[in-house]
Amino acid sequence: MTTRKRAHIAMFSIAAHGHVNPSLEVIRELVARGHRVTYAIPHAFEEKVAETGAEPVLYRTTLPGPDDDPSAWGDTLLDNVEPFLADAVHALPQLAAAYEGDEPDLVLHDITSYPARVLARRWGVPEVSLSPNLVAWEGYEEEVAEPMWAEPRRTERGRAYYERFENWLTENGVTEHPDPFVGRPPRSLVLIPKALQPHADRVDEGVHTFVGACQGDRAAQGDWERPAYAEKVLLVSLGSSFTKQPDFYRECVKAFGDLPGWHVVLQVGRHVEAGELGDLPGNIEVRSWVPQLAVLRKADAFITHAGAGGSQEGLATGTPMVAVPQAVDQFGNADMLQALGVARHVPREEADARTLREAVLALVDDPEVARRLSEVRAGMAGEGGTKRAADLIEEEIVRGRRDGGVKRRGTGA
Repeated sequence: MTTRKRAHIAMFSIAAHGHVNPSLEVIRELVARGHRVTYAIPHAFEEKVAETGAEPVLYRTTLPGPDDDPSAWGDTLLDNVEPFLADAVHALPQLAAAYEGDEPDLVLHDITSYPARVLARRWGVPEVSLSPNLVAWEGYEEEVAEPMWAEPRRTERGRAYYERFENWLTENGVTEHPDPFVGRPPRSLVLIPKALQPHADRVDEGVHTFVGACQGDRAAQGDWERPAYAEKVLLVSLGSSFTKQPDFYRECVKAFGDLPGWHVVLQVGRHVEAGELGDLPGNIEVRSWVPQLAVLRKADAFITHAGAGGSQEGLATGTPMVAVPQAVDQFGNADMLQALGVARHVPREEADARTLREAVLALVDDPEVARRLSEVRAGMAGEGGTKRAADLIEEEIVRGRRDGGVKRRGTGA
């Protein structure tokens, strides 16, 4: 059961491509259905959000920006998580003030947006997580989280982090421990194919619904034309964050430069210049950014960092992948892709020219890889994507109104 009664839906995210991009087509669809959608986001993504028809609600962030050097995120687990808590403390008063008198009927939020969850509970409205990557399964805490946190928890810094988090939650009326607050949302739409989810058979689908890729046509990002001479096209991209890898790009040039019939699109990000890569053969196209989905639709192979977005784009376009993970969930994604039979996982320290070339050539010549990609694509097509996500969000609005949980305020009432 869905509703076409106009609602005010508030989306909350951070200024990171991997967290904003997966939500955009869902937001565009909700606007097209007549809902008023506000989107809380730092200034760097104001234009991208506005293009969907949503109203940007701007706040000042303390997190590193999309153009900052990746080293700004540090190297350890605590380096990675502390900035999100600090940003939440900083952002919550701004967001509460921005929405005062204009509270929404439903809160959508990226998994990194802690203030959204606090505000949803303060306002008494349904909260729905839009997860751009894997979600916790039954046993996740014992198998992954506890071993990962064992050492940090023993340090003074780790104990101080949890104390700050617990105090912040308590001050804002949340009695939940930080771990389930972050990792166990009451309702979640998972914006990746189920094929990319580890232990999918142990995920509570009463909470998490896999809607798969919500990609849209991406026409606004521009197109890409395959050169007339190219018999095969390879895209190399390490995403948007961990791109400061000139040594790796030089290995790619060495592996595929002047390879007969091949054209290589090498996306190097903002922190590497083409001049750092030495003499470039004519078949190597170096770009700081490309419309990735447009290139993949015409590509024959993909060397990727195995981020959630890139992984599912490779699957959706049926492109064999060599996965060279750089950080966080990418290692697990690389293993999942290899287990699906559509990719090779090459650890970063083993990604030399010979290994990369052999892996790519083996994949594109293997009919079994093509067959598995076809099967995975067919499964993804049945997950529903953008329209199913919007349907399920509307069901949550109906349920909230029926249960009396939605406080009808402001212009979205």
